[in-house]
Amino acid sequence: MPPTDALVGRAEPAAEPPPDLLLAALREVAVPLALLDDHGTLVWANREFEASTGYDAAEARAHQRELLPERFRRHHETAAARAAMQADRATSVTLTLRRADDSLFECRLHVSPVRGSDGVRHWVAAFQDLTEQISHDAEQAALVEAERRERRSLGIIAQVSDLLMDVTDRSTPLHEIAGLLHRTVVGWAAFYVNDGGLRPADAVSDHRPPSGRGNRHGEARRPDGGDETRDAADEVQALLDGEKDRPVDLDLGGSYVRGSASHWLAEQARRELGTRAVEGPVVVFPVPGRRRVIGVLVVDGRHGGGLAGLEPSTRTVVELTARRVGLTLDNARLYDREHRLAETLQRAMLPQQAEVDGLDVWTYYAPNSENVQVGGDWYDVLQIEPDVVGVVIGDVVGHDVEAAAAMGQLRSVVRSYAYDVTTPGPVLERVDQLVAGMRIPRSAGLVLSTLRRGADGWVLDYSRAGHLPALHSRAGRVEQLTGAGGPLIGFGGGTRETATLVLAPGDVLVYYTDGLIERRDRDLREGLTALEAVVQAVTARDSAGIGEELLSRLADHPEDDVAVVVVRVPDPADAAERSRSPRRRRWSLPSEPASVGRARHAVARTCHAWEMPDASNAELVVSELVANAVLHGYGHVSLQLYDTGDGLRIEVEDGNPAPPVSTDGHPGRVGGFGMQIVERLADWGWRQSSRGKVVWAKVRPGALPSSAR
Repeated sequence: MPPTDALVGRAEPAAEPPPDLLLAALREVAVPLALLDDHGTLVWANREFEASTGYDAAEARAHQRELLPERFRRHHETAAARAAMQADRATSVTLTLRRADDSLFECRLHVSPVRGSDGVRHWVAAFQDLTEQISHDAEQAALVEAERRERRSLGIIAQVSDLLMDVTDRSTPLHEIAGLLHRTVVGWAAFYVNDGGLRPADAVSDHRPPSGRGNRHGEARRPDGGDETRDAADEVQALLDGEKDRPVDLDLGGSYVRGSASHWLAEQARRELGTRAVEGPVVVFPVPGRRRVIGVLVVDGRHGGGLAGLEPSTRTVVELTARRVGLTLDNARLYDREHRLAETLQRAMLPQQAEVDGLDVWTYYAPNSENVQVGGDWYDVLQIEPDVVGVVIGDVVGHDVEAAAAMGQLRSVVRSYAYDVTTPGPVLERVDQLVAGMRIPRSAGLVLSTLRRGADGWVLDYSRAGHLPALHSRAGRVEQLTGAGGPLIGFGGGTRETATLVLAPGDVLVYYTDGLIERRDRDLREGLTALEAVVQAVTARDSAGIGEELLSRLADHPEDDVAVVVVRVPDPADAAERSRSPRRRRWSLPSEPASVGRARHAVARTCHAWEMPDASNAELVVSELVANAVLHGYGHVSLQLYDTGDGLRIEVEDGNPAPPVSTDGHPGRVGGFGMQIVERLADWGWRQSSRGKVVWAKVRPGALPSSAR
């Protein structure tokens, strides 16, 4: 018979194998088998059982109690299996067997009842080795857990990145990031910024905790009060100095030199943690910038134990978070510093609020608030002669420091020639020649005009060099001054024309740059039409009121730099129509001490223009408010003045959202009484704003002349 016939079987029934053959087959089968009597005692076992457990049948009977250790028995499964066996049913149970070498053998036991010729019941037990399956399941569980942790870590880092998208130099969401870490991977977290000494992140306070660096060679004291001439070990300061770049443990109950960074941070962490139990030290991670350490991130693991108690995945998340925060904060500080420098330079080249003899002039400039970039827009108002006033408005292409520098050069050139040659056309011809020789890399457009006062009133001469036309408004009718047009500055190369317009009392001239009217959803032509409509509908009777109406209707969300100059020829009927004019003025001042003097001067000039001759109290109030904004705020300071009809309202805005605090002075130094002075002279308050806060003060009627009450 062929071998295949033996595999597929034969059609006729086979003879019953002899018992000794069956016994030999059971002995050699590759599955551990055993025969148990009705009391559960092992009476026979095959070779695979002996190989798997290290016991033969006799030894297994002798060590059956050790073979099935009590503490590894699953009693609920064992009880269920015993009930099935009492009912004479096959059953299965999971067991942990102890081998002869004391190693453990996890298996699934399948038992079935059998009866011999004498009718006595025995049990056939087959042992299924679960070692490989358990190992595979453990590996799969470990892979799933690792993948879960990786997804969690990536999700945390993504959320940190989202929180850092709107970070600025002084406004950071570090408390939110610390809260995110606390909710996800650690028991507690807090950022501390190294800003002239460690301080809590996002804390708004004049207090600056002591820096370890400052005590490196100073008077340090031990916690026990003894004198210490040499600095003790200060690992937190080593992180801040860049001497260490890996996280360190900080024992909150340790003894540190008083005044050191470690001493201050340990006290601060104890205060933050409060009654929360801390097992072991907290962990301090450096927050590195490009060239220095920005601060530290302190965490306490969920199970304590300091650095050793942090899981590797948790440590990775915290380290990546600290590095990302450090680089983002460093970038924000660098950008803010460079931008403030460039913007301050640009504002320094612009004149202050212009006051000229015989004309009502209002000026305004604001950089692009959306992209916070420096641009090339500028204006100038010149008192060339007692009866000659020059007005210039221009725009250099670009939004960078180079554009601001080109603007400064052009402004100086135009100003110089305007004083020498007062007719606009010839002035621009000379500017063309000089600019071509200077090779200024940016093109620019401008409108130059002069207003001459004669016996019959004012006469306007103007010339345009590639710039939008100024608007002329008379008795509700608005026209564009499109005459004397020409190419951009530097591209003339020929004669520049000069157009002339005789002005009447009450006439208004509006000079502007494209940032006032241009938007993404409309072109310049549509914007110019909108501007004409606004100018035609203006009801104000002074240039400041006209300018404020233009800004309120057109410059609420500018997409570019905005420069505006409004010139109005006074009308004898203005006094009778004064109540129709909403009187309001605004200035944007750099955050520097010189702005305090500029603000005082602005208030004095405004009170004079509004017939409030006694402005001393208002000057004192604005001095204190602007000084507080310069000292304790950040970003440019916005000053606004309102004539409320019964007094003068002063509003000062800065980028610090913290409210002003009235104090009894600063011990050991001059100052600290500013808000007390304001309280004596005015009603005051504050409110949050999109930039930070606005502090307002209304000078009381009793402090103003009777004409303003």
